[in-house]
Amino acid sequence: MTFKEFTLHEDLLSGLDAMGFAEPTPIQAQTIPPILSGNDIIGCAQTGTGKTAAYLLPTIHHILQHKGEGIQALVIAPTRELAGQIDQQLEGFSYFTPISSTTVYGGQDASSFDKQKTALKGGTEIVIATPGKLLTHLNLGYVNLDRLKFFILDEADRMLDMGFYDDIMRIAHYVPQQRQTLMFSATMPPKIRQLAKNLLNDPEEVNIALSKPAERILQAAFSVHAHQKLGLLEHLLKAKKVNSLIVFCARKTTVKEVSRVIEKLDYEVAAISSDLEQSERENILRKFKNKQLNILVATDILSRGIDVEGIELVINYDVPHDAEDYVHRIGRTARAAARGAAFTFITPDEQGSFSRIEKLIESTVPKAKIPEYLGEAPAYEPNKRRGRGGSNYRKRNGGKRQKS
Repeated sequence: MTFKEFTLHEDLLSGLDAMGFAEPTPIQAQTIPPILSGNDIIGCAQTGTGKTAAYLLPTIHHILQHKGEGIQALVIAPTRELAGQIDQQLEGFSYFTPISSTTVYGGQDASSFDKQKTALKGGTEIVIATPGKLLTHLNLGYVNLDRLKFFILDEADRMLDMGFYDDIMRIAHYVPQQRQTLMFSATMPPKIRQLAKNLLNDPEEVNIALSKPAERILQAAFSVHAHQKLGLLEHLLKAKKVNSLIVFCARKTTVKEVSRVIEKLDYEVAAISSDLEQSERENILRKFKNKQLNILVATDILSRGIDVEGIELVINYDVPHDAEDYVHRIGRTARAAARGAAFTFITPDEQGSFSRIEKLIESTVPKAKIPEYLGEAPAYEPNKRRGRGGSNYRKRNGGKRQKS
């Protein structure tokens, strides 16, 4: 099957040809036809399978066919990084078309806000926004969504995890009742179904490999004591030269510590967390994409919304708090048809969390041995009772999760 079989607008097909897109992925093949037919959609597929194109292509096609005025499509994304990634793909797909778009997110200066305001008042056809910043513009009264045709929620599960449910519902009050609503997500927990019930009209549901990592990812886990993590990380970095790697940590303080250690090993490395300004993040990501940096150390702020070719390895220095985040983290590697690897360090306090991850992905991740010189590793016993009061993670953070 090819994209031409969808009978998309010829200018849109020219953009696809220029980008090297020939055959649709399964999520694209199963969602584009019903979207073109006007159906609401719940699309669920693992990260890296092409969900962005699945909703952008029919949206662009509709706008080209009907030539409406004002804002025609609104895409809501959980993070600035994902909003920027969507805009980049949109720019490629619509390169040979007259369609205009704008991104709306925070972390920018006053002049950027004014540019967003001008674009929104001028009626750019496609708006890609994070919930909070869009509501700021909506509340000021100059954004007209009366002619909106498409209301699109990307990474809906992540938005709910980040506490955006109320913001999404407030935004929904601004859009017309007569619209086409498209919801895409990598996982489909009950709270997503409740959101869909509130926003979608008789949706068609498409599920592709729900909550499972791509088979092309070689997964392995190491049972370690906390003090053995840095030594194991250094061992893995020295064992094989890796040109592109992301190390995920649970806390900003750990990100800084790990990046300093890697830098001393003479690698080109940078750290990303919510402490950085948006311009700093974008500069680091640009260098990483251009291979000027080999290694990124990050919190879960990068677990979604970064699409970089050639990431060979993902290391979970800390087990993610939410099982679904494991799928997103390791999905940064093995993009498109490539292969990759994902290694996870598991302390005794994290074994229960990793066991839940294995249940979610319906697979047992092989447990590898650490080098003998690092000392004796703890046994992997996820069902063992480890006392009351929670893990050391919660003790160190006063029982609260830290903003990434």
